[in-house]
Amino acid sequence: MTASVQDSRLKRRFQLWDANGDGTIDRTDYETEARRLLQNFGEQESSPKGRKLFSAYLSMWDRLAEMTGVGPYGAVTEEQFMQAADSEVVRGGDAGFDRSLRPTIEAIVDLCDTDGDGEVSPEEFQRWLKAVGVDAKQADTAFARIDNDGSGRLSVEELVDAVRDYHQGKNDTPLLGR
Repeated sequence: MTASVQDSRLKRRFQLWDANGDGTIDRTDYETEARRLLQNFGEQESSPKGRKLFSAYLSMWDRLAEMTGVGPYGAVTEEQFMQAADSEVVRGGDAGFDRSLRPTIEAIVDLCDTDGDGEVSPEEFQRWLKAVGVDAKQADTAFARIDNDGSGRLSVEELVDAVRDYHQGKNDTPLLGR
């Protein structure tokens, strides 16, 4: 996959983080996405799943703020985000991805796993992707592509691999919406 495709995906991710549309992302944008996910699953911020999700999102923000030098209450421009994400997620490979994004994906899976079986069903996956702006048909297509073992359920590893591979340009599974 070309660098321009990866850049396009990173720019799209930046636009999704920029919840208030001011051209920068900051801590409140990460809080907004976490709240949107919690609301979509009817989960309270104060619940164990809510606290885990918020902690993961804020840790992801703290890592970005540190990498860009803006500090915990600063704002990151698109250019800063692109450089940091390219360094950490694309060129940083699995180690960079695991540092920055794996804890958030694990927290999202924990939130999505409403029946407590440790995996994500098609319905749970649809709710997750709906919260980030992906329509049901695209979610079904993505689920089928990600379900590598054909079990009809998605494991944490299948989801981590799918998100990492998407951002590293190794697959085209639709995981971003809006």
